Order: sequence, then structure tokens, then C-alpha cells
Amino acid sequence: MKLVEIIKKNKLLTGVFLAYIFLFVAMPDKANLSVKNSMYYIIEMLEIMPVIFILTSIIEAWVPKQVIINGFGENSGIKGIIFSFLLGSFSAGPIYAAFPVCKMLLKKGASITNIVIILSAWAVIKVPMLANEAKFLGLQFMEIRWILTVISILFMSYLVALFVKKESIPMDKDMNLTEITGVHIKEEYCVGCGLCEKLMPEAFEIVHNKARWKESKLDQEKIEKLKPAMERCPVQAIDFR
Repeated sequence: MKLVEIIKKNKLLTGVFLAYIFLFVAMPDKANLSVKNSMYYIIEMLEIMPVIFILTSIIEAWVPKQVIINGFGENSGIKGIIFSFLLGSFSAGPIYAAFPVCKMLLKKGASITNIVIILSAWAVIKVPMLANEAKFLGLQFMEIRWILTVISILFMSYLVALFVKKESIPMDKDMNLTEITGVHIKEEYCVGCGLCEKLMPEAFEIVHNKARWKESKLDQEKIEKLKPAMERCPVQAIDFR
């Protein structure tokens, strides 16, 4: 039963695993090349993502929610659009590094519109990329492409915000008191940022750069207190079991 539950929760990884099995049986050369390419990106992610997780935990802990709402929220207007373009354009790292940052901003009050702008600018109009584009393809090409891209991003952000609501984005975990037996910390994800210990020192501690739950009986009141620490974990390493 546990194996079936694991497969259901990780359908994409299961599909990738089965695809690799098929490749190794049918086309071993292609399979070996695919493994090499996959390892390249995995190593790249292991180098980049810890820095991103630390950044999100710092923002989560130290930047007030109202600051995010004022700068990137529903009523931020032109200011929010400009800030979003600047954040995306001056970012560093591949696009997947933007996902935890954007989820954290959403949780702290950023609008769907501005999140789409940040992601899009991060992907296609970063300043270092524009400099290289002008060098190889010419300044006029870069300027016209940039203007059309900005217009497209604005249009796309409006459409996404029109059809996608925050309620449809997974933020909180559905919890049933009768099913909860304790707290589980995924050590392979934990980066030892200490945010959970800071928020609830009576429930968490950092041991050998990993968060550890101080075993104790859970009731509804304690569960409600635990939720913010779980939600604010930058790598989503804390869950109920």
C-alpha cells in the first residue's frame, strides 16, 4: 500500500523512471546520453537551489508582508508592474530558481499578474542576456524584440490573472486532526536555515544543520500553531504524518 501511495504522489517521477527503463531496454545509447544530460542539470540545481532557498527564507523572515503587498500586490498598479519587471530582469540563475521565490511572494500577498511578469522577465529579458543579444544580433533587433516581448508579457499576465485564481494554487495542506500522528521533516530537503526553530523553538531545534521536531503530543491548538512554521519553510520540508 505504501508503494502505491508513493507512486500516486509522485506520478511524474514514476513516469520518468519508467521512460528510462524503456530507453535502457530499447535504446541504451540514447539512455546513456539522457542520463548524462540529466546529471548535468541535477548538479546545476544542487549548486543553485540552496542559495535560492536561503534567499527565500531571509525574505520570508525579514521582509514584512505589507511591504510585499505594497510592492507586488493587487493594488500596486504601475509601481508593481515596474518592480516585477526589474526583479525578473536583474535576477540571476535559470528559470526554475524563480519558482520558490514566486511562491513565497504569492504567499505574502503578491498578485498573479506580477508573478507572471516576474517569471516571464526572468526567463526572456534578463539584462545580461540583452547585452549578449545586442552584441550578436544588433541593437535594433534587441530593442524591437524587447518591446514586443514586454507587450506580450503584459498581455499574458492579464490573461493568466483572469483565468487563474490564487485559490487554485496549492499553498496550504489539508489537515485532518484525527489522521495526524506527528510531524515529519524531510531531511533530504532541509537546508538548516533555522526558520522553524525561530518561529517555534518549543517544537523545533537544529541538530547538525538539520531541523528536528521535539516529540510531543499534538492537539488542535498546537497543530494550528505549527501551520505557519510549516508553510514558511522555504523548501517545504515539514509536513504532518
